[in-house]
Amino acid sequence: MLYERELKETARALVAPHKGILAADESVGTIGKRFAKLGVASTAETHRTYRDMLFTTPGVEEFISGVILYDETIRQESLGGTLFPRLLAEKAIIPGIKVDTGTVELALHPGEKVTQGLDGLRERLAEYRSLGARFTKWRAVITIGAGIPSRACVSANAQALARYAALAQEAGLVPIVEPEVLMDGDHDQERCELVTLGVLRSVFNELARQGVLLEGILLKPSMTISGKSCPRQAGVQDVAEATVRTLRRTVPAAVPGIVFLSGGQSSELATAHLNAMNKLGPHPWELSYSYGRALQEPALTIWHGEQANVVAAQAAFYHRSKCNSAARSGSYGPELERA
Repeated sequence: MLYERELKETARALVAPHKGILAADESVGTIGKRFAKLGVASTAETHRTYRDMLFTTPGVEEFISGVILYDETIRQESLGGTLFPRLLAEKAIIPGIKVDTGTVELALHPGEKVTQGLDGLRERLAEYRSLGARFTKWRAVITIGAGIPSRACVSANAQALARYAALAQEAGLVPIVEPEVLMDGDHDQERCELVTLGVLRSVFNELARQGVLLEGILLKPSMTISGKSCPRQAGVQDVAEATVRTLRRTVPAAVPGIVFLSGGQSSELATAHLNAMNKLGPHPWELSYSYGRALQEPALTIWHGEQANVVAAQAAFYHRSKCNSAARSGSYGPELERA
């Protein structure tokens, strides 16, 4: 494989000890909804100002190894006039890019979705590499409900993830493979574990069929947790044990790292779950984070679109990054939250 050495090195760098990935790849629609809750106008300029606040946080490179960007963001300059990918690289943070184009209804399967974006992906990947990206992300979503997920939905999404991953590696970009089993629903933890096992087995079967180099990917799964509406919510230790058990049954040791999504969990709970999992180690792979809201939400709320709040918002972002860094080694605790 042309880029084998580079892929392995980049994948390992993204899960370096004490570091994780910031998911700042919200679509224009998604970031618009978050801004609307705060009464902040959603424009290319406000998106740029907000991302600049995050990326220029002093010292955050101690805890952040990479940032997933959106198509709009990878083309923008910081407020200081430096393109965002270059600004991140100068801080020794690896720039990445979301490359799927969102989900659509899966034909003949009500309530289920499949992710789009394979058409023209080879050409887009080449452009993103020229813009400075060194890794990519593609998200599939699996819904748990009455009679779902179907085998057709799991298979269609696993195939798309594998084809994406092969194209990304061909372009010299590390693929983050993200099969998210959604928290939405009233299912219990046991049902989530059963579904996640099936999803991950299907994904790794398809990755093998496509010849994807496992040492040059990262897996971004959801945790094995109870549905949001389930009356019996699994505790932190139960989540940690079930998630690690699920991963050990499905994820080959060749994969260098697993970077969890937060999936709508609170900032503190996402950190506590990661911490508990790392306390169960050592593991065959690095267990790290690729959080969006769980890293950003406190900072976004403080920032509120006001320049006067930037320093305080950056302090909040630095703090959440530091907490998750501690969770990488199982050393996170309530005293760190109060620090």
